[in-house]
Amino acid sequence: MTEAIGAVEADRALKSKHRKMWALGDYAAVAAQLIPSLGPLLVEACGVRAGTRVLDIAAGTGNAAIPAAATGAEVVAVDLTPELFEAGRRLAAERGAAVDWREGDAEALPFDDATFDTVLSCVGIMFAPHHQAAADELVRVCRPGGTVGVLSWTPEGFIGELFATMKPYAPAPPPGAQPPPLWGRGDHVRELLGDRVTDLDVWTGTLHVDRFVEPTQFRDFFKANYGPTIAVYRGLADDPTRTAALDNALDALAQRHLTASAGGMDWEYLVVTGRRVG
Repeated sequence: MTEAIGAVEADRALKSKHRKMWALGDYAAVAAQLIPSLGPLLVEACGVRAGTRVLDIAAGTGNAAIPAAATGAEVVAVDLTPELFEAGRRLAAERGAAVDWREGDAEALPFDDATFDTVLSCVGIMFAPHHQAAADELVRVCRPGGTVGVLSWTPEGFIGELFATMKPYAPAPPPGAQPPPLWGRGDHVRELLGDRVTDLDVWTGTLHVDRFVEPTQFRDFFKANYGPTIAVYRGLADDPTRTAALDNALDALAQRHLTASAGGMDWEYLVVTGRRVG
């Protein structure tokens, strides 16, 4: 009994930490300036259309929820970090898109079974620490015959390398927490979904990002705007030597990718879509 209570308290503390992390900086700027095309891409891959009921898990500022609503679908956007909703509501209003914003944990969604026709997540659910719990919820709230779709950064791509680069400078994750880029491996997602989802379509794509010309532009942008990067640097605030080492590591990462893709960076992602069995 005591162990169970301790596990619940530890999970609550972890989720609180995640919420605060994603509220840091300006994720709306990251979504709008770097990845605006990914949400519409996933919405199209899932075949979202007018009249369907859609859930966007770990929706952030609505990168997928807003284009889904623009099709005429009835869209609910759920996220652990409601601080992101203010920017999302503003963007939705500018697009004339109606989105229902709800606070909620991807691993314990506040919805009944089989509520939605389409359940999707664009570089969102991958950051839930317990992958199987999040995948179980994704499938649970989708109706039989409905569509599930997930777009995630791959371990081998730029964002996967970014997290690998920051890892030595960050606190060790708690037991049971899994690396986000695992969602960018097709075999991992297949295992998570199991036989509950059929007709899987699994493919990789590349996002060309031309926002940065010099490595320091990338580093400074992420240090100012991207919650996970900000959190790592805050943990190094009293250690200028390690801070400088992380600066150099991020610069080297950016330089490799800028050199490999003259005129910007190419960021690899994985898309998985399928049909809920039942």
